[in-house]
Amino acid sequence: MTFHSIYAHGFARVAACVTTSNVADPTANAKAVLAAANACHEQSVAVAVFPELCLSGYAIEDLVKQDPLLDAVERGLAAIVEASAALMTVLIVGAPLRFGHRIYNCAVVIHRGNVLGVVPKTYLPTYREFYEGRHFASGAGITGEAIAIGPLRAPFGVDLLFAAEDVPGLTIGVEICEDMWIPVTPASELALAGASVLINLSGSPITIGRARSRALLCQSTSARCLAAYVYAAAGAGESTTDLAWDGQTSIYENGVLLAEGERFRHGGQITLADVDLDLLRQERALMGTFDDNRRQREGFFRKISFALKPPSADIGFLRKIERFPFVPSDESLLEQDCYEAYNIQVAGLVQRMRATGTKRVVIGVSGGLDSTHALIVAAKAVDLLGLPRENVLAYTMPGFATGSESKTNALALMKALQTNWQELDIRTTATQMLKDIGHPFGRGEKVYDVTFENVQAGLRTDYLFRLANHHGGIVIGTGDLSELALGWCTYGVGDQMAHYNVNAGVPKTLIQHLIRWVISSRQFSDDVNRTLGSILAAEISPELVPVQPGEKPQSTEASVGPYELQDFNLFYTLRFGMRPSKIAFMALQAWKDAAKGEWPPAFPNDRRKAYDLPEIRRWLEVFLRRFFAFSQFKRSAMPNGPKVSAGGSLSPRGDWRAPSDSSAAAWLEDLERNVPT
Repeated sequence: MTFHSIYAHGFARVAACVTTSNVADPTANAKAVLAAANACHEQSVAVAVFPELCLSGYAIEDLVKQDPLLDAVERGLAAIVEASAALMTVLIVGAPLRFGHRIYNCAVVIHRGNVLGVVPKTYLPTYREFYEGRHFASGAGITGEAIAIGPLRAPFGVDLLFAAEDVPGLTIGVEICEDMWIPVTPASELALAGASVLINLSGSPITIGRARSRALLCQSTSARCLAAYVYAAAGAGESTTDLAWDGQTSIYENGVLLAEGERFRHGGQITLADVDLDLLRQERALMGTFDDNRRQREGFFRKISFALKPPSADIGFLRKIERFPFVPSDESLLEQDCYEAYNIQVAGLVQRMRATGTKRVVIGVSGGLDSTHALIVAAKAVDLLGLPRENVLAYTMPGFATGSESKTNALALMKALQTNWQELDIRTTATQMLKDIGHPFGRGEKVYDVTFENVQAGLRTDYLFRLANHHGGIVIGTGDLSELALGWCTYGVGDQMAHYNVNAGVPKTLIQHLIRWVISSRQFSDDVNRTLGSILAAEISPELVPVQPGEKPQSTEASVGPYELQDFNLFYTLRFGMRPSKIAFMALQAWKDAAKGEWPPAFPNDRRKAYDLPEIRRWLEVFLRRFFAFSQFKRSAMPNGPKVSAGGSLSPRGDWRAPSDSSAAAWLEDLERNVPT
């Protein structure tokens, strides 16, 4: 496998196919299925599902009991099986088949010239417009059987799983139409037995509102079962004697819609997506209750193995990857996320102040994004508590490298919010401390090392804690989730510590959008909003190291990497425990071309960057070293603060528990072995 192959990184391509139906003409329908099957093979699809009874047509009523039609179905299947010998794709085709004394509504699983198995439909709708009980027998209770289809013989029953022996995690479970509309579905049992890709062949006719109901069922099944769910419904060409058809197709994964096709399309269509088998495996391993449920309902399933033999080359990537996994590019979703995140932070601080009886909060304001956002959270919290804004004690504390722009913004924001504000210049005290400890700067030398930086960061926090003592308040932390991940904070009496940190669960890439949302939702007055806009336009800098006139200020991202990449790395490390090589592959798909894909709303055009693989690899290595081998001790002693994002938190009392003296060797080895330089 090459690095650029999706099959090297735990993905598998699936397809939901709708062919134009030919009523009661299995020969023509078989040709249509084969045409789509060949197209799927050309696109390296692992699994393709076709609609229910697609070989005969769904709405043929009593014609399904005619031997000539059933004979033609068997011939059509034989033709598909023979032609499939040259195809990579597993084909799952709907057909009426004879077994014993009855006819069954079946899903036939075909691969490389063989019928791997046949799954009969369990739940037959015989209400309102449906009359399946007149024509078919239920597959309920059929296990351990085999079926003859002309000269072909295959396993038959509702106890079948289909597992790829050469694609880890690809196990297919099949249900048919009505099977997903009932309280306890076959898909649930199949998922508990190990199916990661659930298939539904559907003949569902369309009525007003039914497409939405199908989508909800597909989404909820994929979410509950921690699985991919591939759905294909009958479309054009079906008999419209009393019903109509829309050919709905959709692919969900763990509750997320990956792809959906056009409804009411006159011709056939193939809907494609690359599902993440690793993600599903990780979710099942993480969610222990999934396995608890399996052990309570354990049943026997026959596992049919097959060799997919996927391609090792680059076949493209058919999956949307958000550049900012903490920040959705969909405007309505982003607005909802920002509303919830901001109010989670405010609610957390309100409760902490109520519980402790605290009337005042103390906060340091630098004019940067983090302290700006923490300040507007604090202002909203005191509003909700019915306290005056003067109870927010805000301090700007210029040091040796504080820029005029950030200081101006800090002062303007504190005044506009009507806080009790003050400027405390720390340079005299910092100089004295550096002199007392024998640092060269104390003797007048221009030495700007980590001690020089941390003396300033520590003094600021020291002042805040003593001010909190003096005024009977609590210190509000401003450091964010991204800084905690990278250890980009001063430990102890530094910006790592506070009485309560409202930003602890908020990644750096989300904060700018939270501030934009605060502006657009008019949480504060116009003069506050103008200052917030000015702060958004500034470069991220710790402003601890002096620069000469004309020089660029100290850049955080030049030291620890672009936060947009590091938040990407953090999300997939923290939320899903993915291998560095897979994270690098996904980052390349998301970031290799700034002109492709969606950007979050209002994201500035001049900040829309692209990154190639060497850059991605370089900064991922920095992330791995800092996250796994350096900064855990800072997180182990972090103050309280609310979890905000489903992507996770780094609290040792919450999502992330890790030793402070761990090694990054295993992660770095994966990077070295599997990501080209």
